[in-house]
Amino acid sequence: MTVTDTGTPARTAGHPAHRDANVLRWLGAYTASMIGDSVYYMALAWAAARTGGGIQTGVVLAVGSIPRAVLMLGGGVLADRIGPRRVVIGSDTARCLVVLGLAGALLFTSPALWMLIAVALVFGVVDALFLPAVGALPPRVTASGQLARVQGMRGLATRLANVVGAPLGGVAVALGGPTLAFAAAGLLFAVSLPLLLSLRIRPLPEQDGAEPSGTAWHDLADGLRHIRRHPLLGPLMIVVAVSELGFVGPLNLGLILLAEERHWGASGMGWIIAAFGTGAGATALLLAVRGRVPRAGLVMCLAVLVGAVAIGTLAQLPSVALAAAAAVCVGLFAGLGGSLCGALIQTVTEPAYLGRVTSVSTLFTHAIAPLSYPVTGAAVAVWGTGPVFATSAALCAAGALTGLAFTRLRRAELPG
Repeated sequence: MTVTDTGTPARTAGHPAHRDANVLRWLGAYTASMIGDSVYYMALAWAAARTGGGIQTGVVLAVGSIPRAVLMLGGGVLADRIGPRRVVIGSDTARCLVVLGLAGALLFTSPALWMLIAVALVFGVVDALFLPAVGALPPRVTASGQLARVQGMRGLATRLANVVGAPLGGVAVALGGPTLAFAAAGLLFAVSLPLLLSLRIRPLPEQDGAEPSGTAWHDLADGLRHIRRHPLLGPLMIVVAVSELGFVGPLNLGLILLAEERHWGASGMGWIIAAFGTGAGATALLLAVRGRVPRAGLVMCLAVLVGAVAIGTLAQLPSVALAAAAAVCVGLFAGLGGSLCGALIQTVTEPAYLGRVTSVSTLFTHAIAPLSYPVTGAAVAVWGTGPVFATSAALCAAGALTGLAFTRLRRAELPG
C-alpha cells in the first residue's frame, strides 16, 4: 500500500478495473459529467434558438470552441503542474456554478444572446482545462495493465451519455424550459464532485528533469519535445491527427448531408447513427471485459484501416439498411482503433508528462478536427457525398498506413 497526496492509501496493484471501487468512482464521476455536458448543450441550443435565428444559434454553439482550441495545451501544462485530479475537480465545480447561476438568472429574466455567449465562452475555457486532465487521470487511479479495460469502460460511459443526455435534456426543456435543463446539468456536475473528492490517486514515480519548471511555456515546450523524441508517441500523434481529420467530418456533418442527398430523412439518419453507436459500444464492452488485446499497435492500425474502408463504403450504399451495416463496422473498427490508441498513449507516456501529452491528442480530436466541418459542407455542395466520403476514407487510411510504417508501433504491446 502507498499513501497518496490526499493522505489515503492507494493500491499499487490490482483488482481488475471493473471490480476496483476507485476506478468505479472515477467512472461514475466521468459519466455524470458527460451526461451533464449533453444536457447543457441541449439546453444551450434550445435557448439560443428561442432567442435568435439560425445564425445566432450557430454563433452561440461555435463560440465555445475558440477558447477550447487556444487554451487546450495550457490545460495539459496545468494538469501536470498541480495534478489532474485537482484540475478536474476545479473544472466540474466551475461548470456546476456557472450553469446553476445561469438557471437562477433565467428564473427572473429571459435568456439574452450576450448571456448565452458569455456562458459558452466560460464553458469553453473550462473544457480546455477539463479535457486534458480527465484524460490524464486513468493512469493515476489504476495499474497500467488495466488501462485498455478502463478505455473500454470510458467508451461505454460516453455511449451512455450520448443515449441518455439528449433525451434527458429534451424532457427537462419540455417540462420547465431551458431553466430546468440548465439546472439539471448543474446538478449532474455536482454529482461528480463527491466521487472525485473520494478518489485515491497513485503517486508519480520520481523522474529527473520532469518536474515543472518556473514557466508554463518551458513546460509546454518540454512536453512537445517529449512527444517528438519518443519512439512511439510521435507516430501515435500522427495517426490521431490524420485519421481524426478523415473521421470527424463525415461521421458528424457528412451523415446529415448524406441522409438529405438520399432522401432517407431524419429516421434514416437516426438508424445509421444508432448503428455506429452499437458498433462502438460493442468494442468498448469487449475491451472492458477482456482488458487487453495482443499486438495492440498492429491491431490498432489495422482496425483504423478497416474502419476507413467502411467510411468510404457508406456513401456508396443504396439503402438505409446497408448503410447502417457499414456504420456498425465503422463503430466497431474505428472505436477499437481509437481505444487502443488512447491506451497506448497513456501506457507509454512518462507519468509526469501525461497532462501535456493528453492535451495534444485532445487538441486534434476536439479542436482541430472539427474545423473540417466547413470544408466538408462546402465539398459536399460541390462534389456530392461520394467523393467526399472517399477522400475522408483515404485520410483515415493514410493515418493507419503511417502507423504501420513505424516498426516500434507495429510491435507495441499493452502491459499484461
